Amino acid sequence: MTPVLAGYTCTCSDGDWDFYWCDREWLAQNYDTMFLYEHQKILHFRNHYELTRKNLMVKNLKRLKKQTERELGKAEGQSFEFFPTTYELPSEYHIFVEEFKKNPGIIWIMKPAARAQGRGIFLFRRLKDITDWKKGEYQPLSDPNREVPETYVVQRYIENPYLIGGRKFDVRVYVLVVSYNPLKVWLYRSGFARFSNTRFSLDSIEDTYVHLTNVAIQKNAPDYDPDKGCKWSTQQLRKYLCAKHGVEAVKNAFKGIDNIIIKSLQSVQKIIINDKHCFEMYGYDVLFDSDLKPWLIEINASPSLTASGKEDYDLKFGLLNDVLNVLDLENRLTGKEKRIGGWDLLWEDGPILADDGNMECTPNGTTASIPNSFLGCHNDRKRQLRELFTAAQSIKKS
Repeated sequence: MTPVLAGYTCTCSDGDWDFYWCDREWLAQNYDTMFLYEHQKILHFRNHYELTRKNLMVKNLKRLKKQTERELGKAEGQSFEFFPTTYELPSEYHIFVEEFKKNPGIIWIMKPAARAQGRGIFLFRRLKDITDWKKGEYQPLSDPNREVPETYVVQRYIENPYLIGGRKFDVRVYVLVVSYNPLKVWLYRSGFARFSNTRFSLDSIEDTYVHLTNVAIQKNAPDYDPDKGCKWSTQQLRKYLCAKHGVEAVKNAFKGIDNIIIKSLQSVQKIIINDKHCFEMYGYDVLFDSDLKPWLIEINASPSLTASGKEDYDLKFGLLNDVLNVLDLENRLTGKEKRIGGWDLLWEDGPILADDGNMECTPNGTTASIPNSFLGCHNDRKRQLRELFTAAQSIKKS
């Protein structure tokens, strides 16, 4: 038996376990034939792909946006303007061509709908480029032995990314969903910004080291530093942005990330198969443009937990420990906590406000409670956990 997180041990037993960090393929093959005890927890909801496949994510977001506009008006629909114009290929190829011709000269990005780590992604400016790709990647199914064409999405490329040191980056944000009905969402304070290894330029759209920030891509660059890993912590990023743009501007930008998280989860809330045994830890990839507006790039159902250095290891080890602390399989907490280690309760069938000690001034001079969201803020998680468990035990004894 190998020691693992939070005092747990690994087991090979089919039934004698408390939580199962399974992969998606295993879940699809085995979940419907399993018997689960009341306390057992398992990673992934059965149809998690409704949010984590790129084409389905956009389809669900578009549907909720249209519903919001019908029920609440066009102004409310603007709160969904956080994902680029997107089409699914091959099913929407002709619609895409019409849009392409309306906007000559802009850059588009092609992504396989179900692949990860930057595989199969490329940028293009000319319709000829996609025509050539179309001939090579998928053909009419005249050959009965040919497989069904792979689904891609094509998105308008964000040509004005926010740059630090001339380099493009995106932000990995961790989100934990323990229930879809009611929707209960936790946001992790720590994460990281992933930088490209090469200075940004639109002159060479074929250079993946310029345009793709995935570590799986960047680690192959000739001058890649494995110790630094082209990463900043979210705390470093927030400090930098605050120093350059002021606290209020950064606060608004990070509120935009909260909006992305909640709207995307609400878009699948009614179609995800909710199960009390299931939970999901998503890896959201968010890109800031030059106006500090956040854009949703994709949502990962199995974000990489491989560490690229000591800081990365400490982050991910603490992250996984705190997932178990939130799941609370030992029943040590009261169930009313708003913060557990690095996780802050963002939503529970409605927005969560911070405790009374966290207030902010409004423009008219009054004070107001703030959302319980502290992405990139200081986090002494070990001290917080000690105090939390002590307080919870005292409440239970009383």
